[in-house]
Amino acid sequence: MLRRTLQLGFSRGLLSRGLRTRNRGPFNDKDGKWAEFKKKLQVSWPGGSWEPFTDTNHLPPEHADVVIVGGGVMGWSVAYWLKRLEARKNAMRVLVVERDPTYSRASTGLSIGGIRQQFSIPQNIQLSLFSSGFLRNINEYLTVPDEPPLDIQFNPSGYLLLASEENASVMEHNVKVQRQEGAKVCLLSPEQLKNKFPWINTEGIALASYGLENEGWFDPWCLLQGLRRKALSMGVYHSHGEVIGLVSSVRPMVTARGEQVNLKRIYEVHVKMNNSLEYQPVECAIVINAAGAWSGQVAELAGIGTGAPGTLQGIRLPVEPRKRYVYVWHCPQGPGLEAPLVTDISGAYFRREGLGGYYLGGCSPTEEEEPDTQDLEVDQDFFQEKVWPHLAQRIPAFNSLKVRSAWAGYYDYNTFDQNGIVGPHPLVSNMYFATGFSGHGLQQAPAVGRAVAEILLYGNFNTIDLNPFSFNRFYLGEKVLECNII
Repeated sequence: MLRRTLQLGFSRGLLSRGLRTRNRGPFNDKDGKWAEFKKKLQVSWPGGSWEPFTDTNHLPPEHADVVIVGGGVMGWSVAYWLKRLEARKNAMRVLVVERDPTYSRASTGLSIGGIRQQFSIPQNIQLSLFSSGFLRNINEYLTVPDEPPLDIQFNPSGYLLLASEENASVMEHNVKVQRQEGAKVCLLSPEQLKNKFPWINTEGIALASYGLENEGWFDPWCLLQGLRRKALSMGVYHSHGEVIGLVSSVRPMVTARGEQVNLKRIYEVHVKMNNSLEYQPVECAIVINAAGAWSGQVAELAGIGTGAPGTLQGIRLPVEPRKRYVYVWHCPQGPGLEAPLVTDISGAYFRREGLGGYYLGGCSPTEEEEPDTQDLEVDQDFFQEKVWPHLAQRIPAFNSLKVRSAWAGYYDYNTFDQNGIVGPHPLVSNMYFATGFSGHGLQQAPAVGRAVAEILLYGNFNTIDLNPFSFNRFYLGEKVLECNII
């Protein structure tokens, strides 16, 4: 039963009997009957302009085959691929729940939009290669009839990673792996680097790797809206609300080690509507946890990590929000249009923003420097003390830069090994994960969305084998370590 209060005392029975069905979403007025009924009421009621019911188009349906928690780029990518790969049109009812319809705190819109293949793990390279192809041909995937084409504003300027003498051999190995996976990456000596990019101070640099194709940056908001628009056109439902409860059935069992565990299956999701104390229950078969920086909290709602320490039931989803600053500065004498996204040996990075001498960049803090995540306030001193000195040392022109603005966003930070978590939970059998990418989720979302759809629909990963990214590695203690985290 819909747990919300109707205006002016209209009965719950009238709403549930007359305006809701079990097979269609609330107020799905394809035949126009509701509009006609409302018009008659308006004419007959004194004054003629009274609206008898509040608009409930934002409410979720009572039933869904798949509920996706999180309407960022990852959640909408999963929704899109589920509908694209389903065997029969409208075979599945997919619901995306997003608590912040403005996306003011969402990681997608606050990202710098970079994409690269320069990783050390084959799966990460493959994910980004797939996504770069998706971005280059985005209108072949996401075209909606009678809607304008998407302009992803892909800037293929590449990534330039710098290495000291200490890390040069690791960079050489990584580039070998990248080339084996099909990425176009070259190595540059300090002399070659200086010749190609004369604005760089090569002091302390032993080697550099430079992406020649399929690397650069793009408009994150365009990708998010493109996936959302296409998924909605394919019949995906969406709701503005917060998942506050997951109701599960429990079946006790004993493992081969003699450990007693409870197998769970979620059968109902409680969605709290914005600006309300009430919630809507949604019966479901599958729950996708794509809640980004808050996916650990969603996992706890299913009882994940609440068991005894050292047991499988006691292993939490190791994803938490981490705040990262992005600064925008102006420097008319800075690197020109050929400038790639540069990552210094110190960890500081920057890229060009537009054509008017503007740049944006930042640097990840150390564990000891991690800022408080309660808000998205920016620490301006962090730039002056931790970022600018490295930038000015590497790019002499940046000695005279002037900071114009800044913002902060969240990483869905995997504290275990800073890599993505994809696939089902071993004990909550119908909760699947698409989270924990620690800063590279945006660029890999098109590929991860397909991977999650494949394992749901086919039972395995067909395009890219993401089994190493499963939840089981936390219990087994098997880290998937990526050398190139930015």
